[in-house]
Amino acid sequence: MSNNIIKIAVVGPESTGKSTISAQLANFYQTVWVPEYAREYCSNLTEECTWQDEINMFHGQLKLEEELLPSANKLLICDTTFITVKIWSDYTFGTSPQEVLDELPKHPYDFYLLMDIDLPWQEDPLRDFPHLREHFLNVWHLELQALKAKYQLISGSDNLRFENACEIIDRFLSINTKTNI
Repeated sequence: MSNNIIKIAVVGPESTGKSTISAQLANFYQTVWVPEYAREYCSNLTEECTWQDEINMFHGQLKLEEELLPSANKLLICDTTFITVKIWSDYTFGTSPQEVLDELPKHPYDFYLLMDIDLPWQEDPLRDFPHLREHFLNVWHLELQALKAKYQLISGSDNLRFENACEIIDRFLSINTKTNI
């Protein structure tokens, strides 16, 4: 059954509405969504994030996705992916854990929604780089292109952003041969 599940990843820089739109999409498509494992993990840290923490977040995100996959109804909406571990590790440490690099091509998603930086920055103790949103959006473009991923930039605020995401997903699903939704 899980082989027929279409995996949609919602990715992008900080404070671009990934969690909000992931929950909205899961509700709209009557399926489950995989929350961002790193958010809960980092909220429990008492010191700066380490190399080992990045590896732990990588494993945690994969495990959470595997646990929720059997509950998916045709689509699995993923609030980010472990590509985030690569992006943060590259930025923070200058390189990424080899096991993350090795696993990237082994865990493809059918389609990525890249959230644009056109939403206002929302303060949050777990967010660090309000001044680097454009930089990280460019990094996301490069990472997705390197994976030869199918993706679309999603812009707009509030309902328009959600409508744009649904339109793109519906268009993707209409040409996808795995299933008809």
